[in-house]
Amino acid sequence: MEPTIKETAWNPEIEKEILKQWEESHIYDFKPEGDIFVIDTPPPYPSGRPWHIGAASHYAQIDMIARTARMFGKKVLFPIGIDRNGLPVELYTEKKHGIRMHETERGEFLKLCATALDDLEAEMIQIMKSLGLSGNFTEYYRTDSEKYRTLTQSTFIDMWKKGQIYLANRPNNYDWVTGTTIADAEIVYEEIPTKLVHMKFKVKETEKTMIIASTRPELLCACQTVIVNPEDERYTDIIGKKVIIPLINREVEIRTHPSAEKEFGSGAVMVCSYGDQNDVALFRDLKLEEIAAVGMNGRMKEVAGPYAGLKVKQAREKIIEDLQNQGLVEKIENINHRTPISERSKTAIEIISMEEYYLKQKDSVDKIRELGSKIDFHPAMHKQILMNWLESISIDWPISRRRFYGTEIPIWYCKKCNEPHVPESGKYYRPWRDPSPISNCIKCGFTEFVGEQRTFDTWMDSSVSPLYITKYKQDEEFFKKTYPTTIRPQSKDIVRTWLYYTILRCEQLTGKTPWSDAWIMGYGVDEHGAKMSKSKGNVIDPLPIIQKFGADTFRFWSASEINLGYDFRCSEQKIETTRKFLSKLWNVSRFLSGFPVIKSGKLSPSDKWILSELDKVIEECKKGYNEYNFFVPATALREFVWNLFAAHYIEMVKGRAYSSGFTEEERDGAIFTLHKVLSSVLTLLAPITPFITDYLWQNLYSKNTIHHEKFVEPDGHEDWTRHTKEITEFNSEVWNKKKSMSLSLKDTVKIAIPTGLEPFAKDLKAMHNIV
Repeated sequence: MEPTIKETAWNPEIEKEILKQWEESHIYDFKPEGDIFVIDTPPPYPSGRPWHIGAASHYAQIDMIARTARMFGKKVLFPIGIDRNGLPVELYTEKKHGIRMHETERGEFLKLCATALDDLEAEMIQIMKSLGLSGNFTEYYRTDSEKYRTLTQSTFIDMWKKGQIYLANRPNNYDWVTGTTIADAEIVYEEIPTKLVHMKFKVKETEKTMIIASTRPELLCACQTVIVNPEDERYTDIIGKKVIIPLINREVEIRTHPSAEKEFGSGAVMVCSYGDQNDVALFRDLKLEEIAAVGMNGRMKEVAGPYAGLKVKQAREKIIEDLQNQGLVEKIENINHRTPISERSKTAIEIISMEEYYLKQKDSVDKIRELGSKIDFHPAMHKQILMNWLESISIDWPISRRRFYGTEIPIWYCKKCNEPHVPESGKYYRPWRDPSPISNCIKCGFTEFVGEQRTFDTWMDSSVSPLYITKYKQDEEFFKKTYPTTIRPQSKDIVRTWLYYTILRCEQLTGKTPWSDAWIMGYGVDEHGAKMSKSKGNVIDPLPIIQKFGADTFRFWSASEINLGYDFRCSEQKIETTRKFLSKLWNVSRFLSGFPVIKSGKLSPSDKWILSELDKVIEECKKGYNEYNFFVPATALREFVWNLFAAHYIEMVKGRAYSSGFTEEERDGAIFTLHKVLSSVLTLLAPITPFITDYLWQNLYSKNTIHHEKFVEPDGHEDWTRHTKEITEFNSEVWNKKKSMSLSLKDTVKIAIPTGLEPFAKDLKAMHNIV
């Protein structure tokens, strides 16, 4: 019979026509009714070109989540957003226009920032659409929009009124390159080669010398005490005495404290403001008065004496040199030191006392732990990232930043008494520019105000994404139907930031967890397992690959390559290889297009066998889909279609389908089964490869899109899969025998059919031309 599908191969260009069809027919429009499924889609940051291939793969799988939910019969809200706030856009703007933020008029700089990412954003949206994402592109949001920033400010105002926000001057992590405070969650730790300098401190009362080892000798000027472990017998006789700080010649007291490790260095530790968080804790514990040694420009301050004005690293080198010249160094060790690094600027942070706004989080840790334990993580192992982070929280969250491009903190201060005032929520405020909406100071009655200059940490914006997409404070009825949302998909590196802060903020605002499930993806690395970077030359641009091989090839590679939660390797060669499966699917479908679709037929043992195998695949696929692990259905379907359905069953029933020596009933049984299997496979594949499955579905089975179908259910017939091994082994035996005899597959062959395969004898004889 002549195939009705004429094209001999799947042409990815058809994807453009299908995309247009989907858009014009609005098949993915969301209606807030029935069983609702809401995705708190991560708004990606257009920080550079090309968009990372790992991220493109990530979003392809988020779309699989959406399509899976629809095929389970749910109404899906799949929002699309773009994250445009904060430091990356500022740095990109500075580089693009050759300017410096703090040397540019604020209003002018903000105008440049507002459009700096437009071209990158447009390309990112193009990639999302070309990948077939079934999200809401007509209403996609930006985190720097007035509407989004209004929500961020409104939630801040609500928290202010609840007493969850306060102003305090305390030591903070400070990124001197970007000029702003950063939270603990924005710090990564790296093992960096450094020098451990064993310095000679003179004990004033005894003229003895004690050795103190430190990796931060540049902070000698900020030393306020020396501590030793109370159980360290080496120092029993000098506790309470004074030591003279080398080079600085200032006296400080020797004290005991259990945090001093007898085994590290000499066991004696100088406590400075502030070398690390341990110093911060000790200054608080011992009630020491801080000495600010490092300024906001990353240079030593006047208190450093002759080293004032030097960058920290320069001062360190110069002080080591001077210590050596004066014989004040016992030895220097080269070690690897665990150093806190700013995630943004990639430079070592300093700890500097600054006045910032804080959101209370310490009191919420137990509550977040309880909520987190109830969230289903996919895979479950990544829940531990959240739990480990909760264990490390020791201070409240500093939420104010000394940057320009971000959501402004909506506060005005009385010019007379400095009392802070917040306005009513529901409007977007720019205190650095706008006149005060408050007429009189609530404290002293004065009528003049000055606006806050600082902006929020960008996680203050990102952490309300589930509230924004469910129209919190905008549409109460819509919010009730859609919140809490269903699932948060994201990568594992921002569990301690985006995921944690979202739970914290949403619980504080609504009393509920923002979603029931969290889907966590690993990193995309190059084919050798190395991180991709432009300097290494191993970056892969996803757009040309999608244009060359098609979205479905890319998507099937993503599903079949990535085991949920684990890092995955990206290579064009691997992506191209997956195209072979789509070619196999196309060839099978083209062959079956030559046979009419039959609603029923008398099933032979061969038909019952493949339908039993189909039932197994349906169960396996649905289990994988229920767990949002697309590796499971992708590999199961590839194995089934390629190695059972196409290689064995189709070959077994070709003769019967063509009625060669078979009855009409037997023919109809074969044709019915062929279409039953293929149509089932197409629906099972639809979330992963939406283009080719929809095209084949509409050409073979319905005028309507496959994306309004539901997953097929197993028929539950008698299990014939016990015959699979014997069938496949027998077929291989025959093929190998013909090959060894230099026969073609169509040539006759004499071979005995095993007793266990007697029910299949008629089909096997026709298949192999057995005489």
